[in-house]
Amino acid sequence: MSENFHAAYTTQPRRLPPAGRSALKAGVVGNWVDNLHVFLPALALIPALPTLAGPGAQLGSGAMVVVAMLLGRPVGGLVFGRLSDRLGRTATTLWAIAGTAMCTGLIAIMPGYEVLGIWTMIFILVLRFIGGVFVAGEYSAAIPLAMEWSPNHRRSTASGGILSMAPWAQASVAFGTAGLLALLGTEAYAQWGWRILFGAAALASAAMFVYYWRHVADQQVPKKATAEPLSALLTGAYAQRFWAAFIMMTGLWLLTQVTVLILPSQLIGAGVLEDHAAIVMGIASVFQAVAMVVAGACADVLGRRRLLVIWGVIALVCGPLLYSAIISGPGTAFMFMLAAGLQITTVAAYGPVAAYLSELFPASLRSAGYGSTYSFSLVLPSLYPFYLPAAQQLLGDQPAIIGMLILGALLLISGAMLGPKLHAVTVRAPLEHVATDSVQASRTNLLETTVRSQ
Repeated sequence: MSENFHAAYTTQPRRLPPAGRSALKAGVVGNWVDNLHVFLPALALIPALPTLAGPGAQLGSGAMVVVAMLLGRPVGGLVFGRLSDRLGRTATTLWAIAGTAMCTGLIAIMPGYEVLGIWTMIFILVLRFIGGVFVAGEYSAAIPLAMEWSPNHRRSTASGGILSMAPWAQASVAFGTAGLLALLGTEAYAQWGWRILFGAAALASAAMFVYYWRHVADQQVPKKATAEPLSALLTGAYAQRFWAAFIMMTGLWLLTQVTVLILPSQLIGAGVLEDHAAIVMGIASVFQAVAMVVAGACADVLGRRRLLVIWGVIALVCGPLLYSAIISGPGTAFMFMLAAGLQITTVAAYGPVAAYLSELFPASLRSAGYGSTYSFSLVLPSLYPFYLPAAQQLLGDQPAIIGMLILGALLLISGAMLGPKLHAVTVRAPLEHVATDSVQASRTNLLETTVRSQ
């Protein structure tokens, strides 16, 4: 490694400037707001589908609403990621936040099936797809910005705090949905109560827009005079990192589909009432959030690869056992603990991911690399409503879902092993040094191995 790498430990001031502290705060709260928009259709919209999609269309429409946003996110990760690398993180974040608020706000005032018929769901699906583009643009710019401002020795801890907002958002939506169902009743909730949650999420995004506008600024990081082409991610200097991270994130997304999206319907199928299932998932999400912070902090001590591999092995062993125990129907009280254990042992591995993905790519490609890796790896896992039924016919209902857990854990381990080691000492350098010097070290090691083999 270069001398600059070793000298870099002393280049960061002990105390961040106000813009840096604001960027970290905005990264945490903004990711919570970001994920409110993600989880709203999966939890809050489902009880309202009879008034939006019409009688008998709830199940298929619910899956389509979820998938619509998931498929919009790769587009946003690529387009807004590139804009972030060229125009700046903060400016791109502002555009993305504004678009997200607009899409969710329009859904909140959308007339029901009785007024527009099938067009209600068509408009909602279009808005969810566009919203997915903007949501991906937000995390592709705002999270790398937060990582660029993070203290070197606590970058993964900050990552855990930021990404833990996803389960906190899931818990917020779950508890909000359960509370409004209990307060208003199913009929009133389906007619207008769900609009409260969508309107609140739109207002939260508007508040984040104002905060970014007034308080957040880009970190001044060194960039090349000419931005590297996107081909550098797929086939060029950073291709190995991109594809290793793609495999790892595909595994994490598969685990997420089971523990966050599939599990609630399985709980209801096991005899848990809808409002109880929401509470179970909400409590499990709280435990997951805490575990993600712990995972991020541990990655600062153990290094990135070691932590991810360890968590993948735990997911491989414990995930299928915990899921099987949940489906056996031990009673609601035990389901709280089992569901929490399932989320801790599987998707809490997201803790260091924001730091890890940011450390893979230089500033000139960081947002594009982060957004593309994080979003494109979501495509195949998000299409589970189309291939899971076929797998269930072949393997059985529960064995097919357990197979998704096993495959997800194996991909998580494999992708982490194929990526750079990023030891605990290495990642204490400034972010740009980690991204560029470790790539150079990898090239040198590969060249030396090739020469020895000849």
